[in-house]
Amino acid sequence: MQAESVQRVPTTRRYLMCPPRFFAVDYVINPWMDPTKPVSADVAVAQWTELRDTYRRLGHTVEEIEPQPGLPDMVFAANSGTVVDGRVLGSRFRAPQRAAEAEHFRRWFVEHGYRDLTMPERINEAEGDFAWTGKLLLAGTGFRTDPAAHAEAQEVLGVPVVSLSLIDPRYYHLDTALFVLTEASDTAAAQIAYYPEAFSPGSQRVLRRLFPDAVVATAADAECFGLNGVSDGRNVVLPLEAVGLGAQLAERGYEPVYLDISELRKAGGGPKCCTLEIRK
Repeated sequence: MQAESVQRVPTTRRYLMCPPRFFAVDYVINPWMDPTKPVSADVAVAQWTELRDTYRRLGHTVEEIEPQPGLPDMVFAANSGTVVDGRVLGSRFRAPQRAAEAEHFRRWFVEHGYRDLTMPERINEAEGDFAWTGKLLLAGTGFRTDPAAHAEAQEVLGVPVVSLSLIDPRYYHLDTALFVLTEASDTAAAQIAYYPEAFSPGSQRVLRRLFPDAVVATAADAECFGLNGVSDGRNVVLPLEAVGLGAQLAERGYEPVYLDISELRKAGGGPKCCTLEIRK
């Protein structure tokens, strides 16, 4: 495909993040976690702080929730809820080690005035498996989120949902294999980047049909969590190793912003995992 000559326009975003003050890898709930390898909470905090400050430098608003001892994965705020048009669908975790996070985030939303809030009955790991395109909610399943949670999300949020099946355990959440570069508008379709091999054959066909101009990532980009990026429509925050993906994005008119997330990746997370978008 020919590179596009497009003037990309960023839109300001509101994010919720959680400092990794209690960061650790004490258990295994995804293939990236290895408790025998040393991790540093100080390094994780430094990398997270650079991510937060980058968002602010780009003009976005970042709110913070207080981390809780004993919940080392609370830093991965994307798993705490899905917010579309001010409606909040909370989370329900598959792993018992993370279950208590859902209530802390629920209280944050209530305390900050979000009245249209529903806690799910089905297992639903929020923006880990839900990606809003501006018109559709792409919904992942296969390792974490219950397929029945997709129908629940459609009912609660009042938006159409497209189910996608993940088949590679390394890409256990949708946000490790796909992210939205530009949301759809009244005049333009959404654009995404994704790694096809993370998805079932049928889901690959669905993605090709819905997003024929998608940016298709390589295995190397996927393995460094390049698909766990965050885009404001112009600036795209990526792990510093995702240079191939960054080059593709630059050809399309995006501005790659590279950050070191190596410590956070030891727990199976990257920029998007740390970032919940609040859409008013």
